[in-house]
Amino acid sequence: MQFLVYILVYPFLWVISILPFRLLYVFSDCVYVLVYYIIGYRKKVVDANLKLVFPDKTDGEINHITKKFYHHLCDMFLEMIKTMTISSSELKKRFKINNPDEFKRLEALNKSIILMFGHYASWEWSIVIENYINFKGLAVYKKLANPYFDKLVRNIRSKFNTTLISTKETIAYINDLEHNNVKSITGFLSDQSPKVTSEVYWQDFMGIKVPCFTGAERIAKKLDFTTAFLKVSKVKRGYYEAEILTLAENSLGYQDYQLTDMFLREVEKQIHEAPEYYFWTHKRWKHAK
Repeated sequence: MQFLVYILVYPFLWVISILPFRLLYVFSDCVYVLVYYIIGYRKKVVDANLKLVFPDKTDGEINHITKKFYHHLCDMFLEMIKTMTISSSELKKRFKINNPDEFKRLEALNKSIILMFGHYASWEWSIVIENYINFKGLAVYKKLANPYFDKLVRNIRSKFNTTLISTKETIAYINDLEHNNVKSITGFLSDQSPKVTSEVYWQDFMGIKVPCFTGAERIAKKLDFTTAFLKVSKVKRGYYEAEILTLAENSLGYQDYQLTDMFLREVEKQIHEAPEYYFWTHKRWKHAK
C-alpha cells in the first residue's frame, strides 16, 4: 500500500517541480484556498499558538498573521518539491548567504561545527550551504513512516551533497567522522517539542515555559565543537537570505543549557520581526507549563 501511494503521488510531485516559478506560485495560491478555507488544516492549532504567545494582539491582528502564514506555508511546501529539479545556480540566486566568509573563519579553527536553526522562513533551501563550505555537510532529520517518501525526502535534501542522518544515528555517525579526522558542519532544527521526561530541560520560549531539545548543545560540548546559528530571513516571495551568527567558538566554556538558551533567544527575535514565517502548525507549546 505504501508503495502504491508513492507511485501514484510521485508523478504529480515531479510535474510540480518542473513548473516555472511564476506558475508554481499561481498554483500555491490555489493550494492556499484549499488548505486554509476548505480543509482548514490545523487552523485551531495555529490560532491557539498565536493567541498563547501574542496575548496582547487583537483577533484581527491574529487573523492577519494567520493568513500570511498559510500563504507562506503553501509556498514553502511547493518550494521543497521544486528542489527536486532546481539547479544549483538557481538555488544560490534564491537563497543567499550574506556572510559566507564566516564559514571560512570557523573552519579555520579546525573544529567541527554545530549549526542550529529553527523552523523559520525556509529551512529546506538551507542545503545551499554546501556551496560555501569545505567541511562535510550533515543534516539531522526524523525518518518518515513511508520508506519510499523517506527516500524521496533524503534524495531532495541531499541533492547538493548534504548527508542526512536520522536522529537515532547522529551521535554514532559524528563520532565516527571525528575518529577518522573528518571535520563536519551539522545542521540541527532544534526548536521542536521533545518527549517530556524527568530529565528534560524546561525554558521560556516566547514567554511560555516549554521542554527544549538540548542534543545539539550536548554534542557541541562533549566533542568541543564550535556552535553557530543560521538566521534566515524571507526577502520576498521565493527569495531568502541567511546570516551565520557564531554563538560559541569554545562551547566547552559555556554553562549547561546556556547555548540552548542563546539559540532560543535568536529564534524569538526572528518570530517577533515577522511572525508569519514561523512554523505555527507544529504543536510547539503542547506541554507548556
